[in-house]
Amino acid sequence: MAGGRRSPQGRGSTTGRGCATTLGAVFPVGGVGVMLLGIAVAGVPCLALVAVLRRRTGAAWAWSLGLLLWSLATIGVLTLIPTDGAPGVVYADERFYNSCSFDYGGPAPEGFWIVSGGQRLLNAVIFVPSGALLVLVLARWRSARWTIPVGLLGLGLVSVGIEATQQVLSRLDRSCDVTDVVDNLTGAAIGVLVGLALLPLVRPWRR
Repeated sequence: MAGGRRSPQGRGSTTGRGCATTLGAVFPVGGVGVMLLGIAVAGVPCLALVAVLRRRTGAAWAWSLGLLLWSLATIGVLTLIPTDGAPGVVYADERFYNSCSFDYGGPAPEGFWIVSGGQRLLNAVIFVPSGALLVLVLARWRSARWTIPVGLLGLGLVSVGIEATQQVLSRLDRSCDVTDVVDNLTGAAIGVLVGLALLPLVRPWRR
């Protein structure tokens, strides 16, 4: 999911291809610089939310909520913006993977080059903060015993939604893979354990 699998087809010509989808006509940017800018911009409203809530709810809970929203926005930026700039023309019928791959652990791609260690590691790591912050947000209420598992399922649905979007929008030059969903959910589960360990220190229920 994080790096996606890129199409091996050419990007320049559209001759005779009425079904071509062009990223430039819809979202004419991409690349690492755009990702970093998007992550930074997403942090601005999250900081504003923290400033508004901290007096009512306490700093710990307000920061937990703000950072949770920022982590989800970061996941969206990393997974739904092309990594190497606007890819130009990407034909839906000529992508290397024309349907979602259910071959778990199938042919591993080269990986997402921003972070070493391979794409699967990154797919798990980027969901760890969201899992941990989810616990810190929901632990404020007594219903956390059942809302935390539901929240973890929600993070899994976020991953499924991202993979579905990558499959439907060929212009993103990404691909859908069930392996990514499993890795994402694994990272979120690890994050939940981290969040439970942090509860005695953060105590988000206190103002």
